[in-house]
Amino acid sequence: MRPIRLPEPPNPTMGVPEIFEGGAYSVIRRAVVIGNGSPGSENQSIGLIRTLGLSDKHVLYRVTRPRGGLNEWLHWLPVSLHKKLDYLIRLIRIYCRREKLVPSPLENGGNGSVGLASVLEADVKQIVTMARQTYEKDGPLLVVASGRDTISIASSIRRLASENVFVIQIKHPRSKLNRFDLVITPRHDFYPLTPQAQEQVPRFLHRWITPREPPDRHVVLTMGALHQIESAALRSAAAAWHDEFAPLPKPFLVVNIGWPTSHCRYGADLAKQLTASLLSILTSCGTVRISFSSRTPEKVSKVIVKELADNPKVYIWDGQEPNPCMGHLAWADAFVITADSVSLIRNLSMLWELSVVNGNYQTSINL
Repeated sequence: MRPIRLPEPPNPTMGVPEIFEGGAYSVIRRAVVIGNGSPGSENQSIGLIRTLGLSDKHVLYRVTRPRGGLNEWLHWLPVSLHKKLDYLIRLIRIYCRREKLVPSPLENGGNGSVGLASVLEADVKQIVTMARQTYEKDGPLLVVASGRDTISIASSIRRLASENVFVIQIKHPRSKLNRFDLVITPRHDFYPLTPQAQEQVPRFLHRWITPREPPDRHVVLTMGALHQIESAALRSAAAAWHDEFAPLPKPFLVVNIGWPTSHCRYGADLAKQLTASLLSILTSCGTVRISFSSRTPEKVSKVIVKELADNPKVYIWDGQEPNPCMGHLAWADAFVITADSVSLIRNLSMLWELSVVNGNYQTSINL
């Protein structure tokens, strides 16, 4: 395949991309967000909804997978097949034990976490019916989905109610982009098509790598992941977290620790290296706040907690609400982040470009 040069991303000073001008977008007054329970994915959808002025006019649905036991090995399956297989396994167990079948804790939109009972399970028929029945009164329904598990749901909604909905899929769905009205994806998703990537990948593997075609007019390329960070949100966060963060000794350092990925592997060794580095700069820091992801390996968090939890300058967030992320972005003087999260790296770079709420210039250190 001949190397393809990607078009430059839209100039941010040029206003709204052409794909948004006129059409359904000009009359949309409500939205549905389809998430997968991952904050990284759902924040991108909510960020777009906020930008479109629909913060108070959207409903959140979730595609949930069964969890625990054998299910942790079945996440590579399509979500619909995974649910059917889990139901069959439960039936077999119940038959063998002569127990009564009870709903899984994941049904009805929950995922076993506090506060998610009110989130609706994404149901194609229900959303399509709602879009059709309310079309005359409320106009077209904007459907925004993000994450692998949401692809089949969003594409089915568009297929069944194409005249009543406008469907946006965030992050590259890897195949059949024409299943959606709009695809918003980071520019780096098309890296396999660049001349550099074509030179790095053996020719016999080109046909197996996606995407295979350059973006067309209904694909919007971004420089990084979508997010919710903008000046008004930072001002609001600065006010909300003022009483807790304003009195803290300066400089205020935030450390965000994610999880290993196929492109960013780390474990206890990195945790020890990070801990040693933090201990070496504690004398020059006023405050250090550390946050782990829900997917941070225990072997990593244990090392850091053991070495730093008792230090009076260090606070380790326990993962309970409220999440201090926006407060950290508004008040911190510097950041240390692991390199697994494109979203977080991009958010911090955007923060650098914004006028800083507390009057300081923040710095980020990427590990």
